[in-house]
Amino acid sequence: MAYEEEQKVAIAAVLKACDVAQATFQKLVNDETVTKKDKSPVTVADYAAQALVSTLIGKSFPDYPLIGEEDATDLKTEEQASVREKIVELANKALSENSGTSQDQAVWNIVGKEPLPTETWLDAIDRGNAKYSNKGRVWALDPIDGTKGFLRGGQYAVCLALLEDGEPVLGVMGTPNLPLDYNNPSSGKGVLFVTTKGSGAFQRSFTSSELQPIEMAKISSLSEASFCESVEAGHSSKPLNARIAQLMGITKPPVQMDSQAKYCSIARGDGNVYLRLPTSATYEEKIWDHASGALLVAEAGGRVTDMHGKPLDFSRGRTLSGNKGVIASPAHLHDQVIKAVQQALSESEAGKL
Repeated sequence: MAYEEEQKVAIAAVLKACDVAQATFQKLVNDETVTKKDKSPVTVADYAAQALVSTLIGKSFPDYPLIGEEDATDLKTEEQASVREKIVELANKALSENSGTSQDQAVWNIVGKEPLPTETWLDAIDRGNAKYSNKGRVWALDPIDGTKGFLRGGQYAVCLALLEDGEPVLGVMGTPNLPLDYNNPSSGKGVLFVTTKGSGAFQRSFTSSELQPIEMAKISSLSEASFCESVEAGHSSKPLNARIAQLMGITKPPVQMDSQAKYCSIARGDGNVYLRLPTSATYEEKIWDHASGALLVAEAGGRVTDMHGKPLDFSRGRTLSGNKGVIASPAHLHDQVIKAVQQALSESEAGKL
C-alpha cells in the first residue's frame, strides 16, 4: 500500500495528540492559555500536541518538513514560564503512557518513554516553522483544529496530512468527541479518520486497529440534504448559508460543529454539504485546516472546491491564496451547490440579503 509507513506513524502521532488534548481538557482551567496575535485562544494542549506529533514524525521521517500551526516564540518568554512548564509536563506524561492499540504504541519505540528536556520540546514545536515547498513531501499539522470547540467541550480534531508535490496524499484526523456511530451515541466517542489518495476513506475507534470503509450518503437531490457549518460566526456567514439552503430546497436545520470534524461528518454520511464562505475579503484559508479533510471527502465520493468551483490549490504555500471559501458535497450534486452559492452571493452583493 502506498504511504504505508507514513500512515502508521501518522495514526500513532494523532492518537497520542488526542490523548494529551483530552487529558488537558480534564485538568486545565481557562487562564492557562496564551492568546495569539489573531486573538484565538491557544491552550497548552495545542502546543503539547504539536510537540508530540512533531517529535514522532521528525524521528521517523527526518527529511520531510513540517508545516504546523503553532510556534514556540511566546513560550520562550519569562511571562509564559508556567505555561511552558505545563506543556513539558503534559508532553512527557503522554510520552510515558500508552496510546491506541499495541501496534500504535509500538511505533513510539523510536522515541521511547524517557522524559525529554524543555528545549527539545520547544524545538519540536518550532519544527512546524519549516519553509513550505510544493516539491517533494511535507507534513501539514493542525494540533487542535477548533480550539474554541475544544475549550467548550465540543467538537475538535487533530489533523495531520502529508502533501506530495503540493497535493494531499495522506490524511489522518482524530476526533475525540465524535461518536463512532452518529445515530447511536452509546457507540462510544473517539474516532480516527484515515485516507490515502486512491485508496478510499476509512474510520476506526481509538482502541481498534480495524479500519472500516466510509462513504458519502447516497442522496438523489439536494432537497434530501443537510449541511454542516461552523459554530463560530466569524468563520462563515450564517444568513448567507441560510439563503443557500433555501435555494437548494434544504429544510433540515444545519448541523453546527467546529473543526475538520465537519469533513469527517459528511464523509461518512452524517450530513451532506459543508459550507465555509468567507466573511472577510482578505482572509486566506490555511492548508492545515483543509488538507486532510478535503482528501477524506474526495476519497469518500465527494467533491471539494472553493465557492467558485475551483479545486483547492495546496501548492501555493501555507495558505490557499488562490481560493475563496470552501464547499464540500456529493460529487454528482456539487455543480448544483455551486450554482446556489453563486446566486446567493449575487443577491448578497446587491444588498438583497
